[in-house]
This record gives sequence, structure tokens and C-alpha cells, in this order.
Amino acid sequence: MDFVGKRKFFFMLSAIIILVGIVSMAIQPRFQVGIEFEGGSALSITFAEAIDEARIREVMAELDHPQAVVQRVGETGVLIRTRTLQSPMTEADVSERENIEDRLQLEFGAIETSELSAVSEVVAKETIRNAGIAVGVASVFIMLYISFAFRLMPNSMRLGAAAIIAGIHDVLITLGLFSILGKVIDLEVNAMFITGILTVVGYSVHDTIVVFDRIRENTARRISRDFATTINVSIMETLGRSLTTSITTLTVILALLLMGGGTIQSLLFTLLIGVIVGTYSSIGIASQLLLVWEQRGWLPFRRSTPTEATTRG
Repeated sequence: MDFVGKRKFFFMLSAIIILVGIVSMAIQPRFQVGIEFEGGSALSITFAEAIDEARIREVMAELDHPQAVVQRVGETGVLIRTRTLQSPMTEADVSERENIEDRLQLEFGAIETSELSAVSEVVAKETIRNAGIAVGVASVFIMLYISFAFRLMPNSMRLGAAAIIAGIHDVLITLGLFSILGKVIDLEVNAMFITGILTVVGYSVHDTIVVFDRIRENTARRISRDFATTINVSIMETLGRSLTTSITTLTVILALLLMGGGTIQSLLFTLLIGVIVGTYSSIGIASQLLLVWEQRGWLPFRRSTPTEATTRG
């Protein structure tokens, strides 16, 4: 199969998907944001008897807290994160906290301990900032590492740059799809999403390095004077390994989604999208960028001269 010959299709497909995602992110609400990013309340409760995590989510939805994140702690404990709980307007009124606790006591019996804390919006913004810094620093180190690992190849810095561009491509598509899914199925962007994004970047680069390593081997073996042929052969030789890894990973992710995984739903959806896009980008984006860079030097109207092409081959 001629993957290299279809590079314009790959670039066009990615451009369309990214553009649709950008349009979605331009429309309010851009994302369905979890309380980690907009502030709220965290209610930690310990019951005398074992609890049912799924039933607690149902109760919270019935109490007008459908966005609540419920996390089981041991057999009898639960951490509920939701929007800011309102205090009573008068002494005769019942607070939202008391209303939740009373309802949960009816469902699960006596409450041994209960503690309410606030999730600050400032902390949420700090989380986003730190995540951005983490992605940026990781990208720099990844590019430097790949450039060093492939230092025996001409213009090894291009391989590092191509891998990072492919990673950014994967992140943009994931963000766009999350924006769309947030409007369609209320899929939240939360702390688990940030964890997933960092994992997606790592997975994407790993898959890309596998292809790049085969390109290096085939270049050293001089299987062809044509760099495009070398890239295409390398993709074909690593395709089975990439697909096998992706399919087995997707099987586990889908199993977790079907089993429930409510507290890590954002992480699972991020990984689901990221694994698919990461596999695609290592074949249709990263490797193709190397060829485009080699032939045109990133200048749209600059084509390699016959002498240059012969030297590179």
C-alpha cells in the first residue's frame, strides 16, 4: 500500500478534523468543565456500613447534582465533588449539605464522619497552568532525546520536531473531539482528562519512534535511493506491530468503559481517542512530515533540485 502517495489525503483529513474541533471550541460552552477547573465543594463521608457507589451517583442526580464526581474510599467511605453547596438563607432553611446527608442516610444508614471542604477556582487554574507547562517541558525533552537517539541520521533534529508536531496534532484532535462530545453527551474535561492528554502524548511519540527507528535501519541498509520509498517500506514493516499494540490497548480501554469506570470516564475516553489518533499520526502525519521537509525544506514553493535529490538518496 502506498501510504506516502496518500500524504495529501492524510494532511487534508487531519486539517478538516482539527478545523471542526476549533469551530466547536469557539462555540460556548467550549467544554463541559469539571469542578476541578471551575471550583466547587468536596464532601467526604464515612458510613457505618458498605456503600454502593453507583447508587450514590443516582441519588446525587436526583438531588440536582448530576455533574457530581463520586469516588469510593474503602468499603464505607465516599468522596463527593460537586458544584458549590449553598448555605441556608435563614435558620429555618436546610442547607444543601444537610439535604444530601439526610438522603444518603436513608439509603445507606448512619453516617460516622462527614467533612466539607471547598475546591478553589484558583487551584483549578493552577492545575491547568501546570499541565500546560508539563506538556511543554515534556515536548522539549522528547525532541532533544529523539534528536540524540537518531543523531547518526542526517538532520536528526527533524525527526524530533516531526514527532512533536504529530503529538500536538493528536492533542488538538483530542481537544476538538472532547469539545464536541461535551456538547453531545456532556463529557467533562477534568483532572483525569489532563492525565489522559499527557498519556496520549507519550503514546503518540512511542508509536512514532517505532516507525522512525525502522526508517533509520532501512536508510542505513540503503534499500532505495528514493527517500519516499524508504519511508513507505518502513511504515509497511511496522504496521502490523503498531496495529497489534493499538488493538490490544483499545480492547482494555473498551472493557473498562463497558464495566462502568464512572470516576475515570474522561481518562478512558481520552485514551480511546488518543490511541486511535496516535496510531494514525505515526503513519499519516509524522512520517509524511519527514518526506515533505526533505523535499521542500518547509518552503511551499521550493522543490529539491535533481542534484539535491540525488545527494539525499
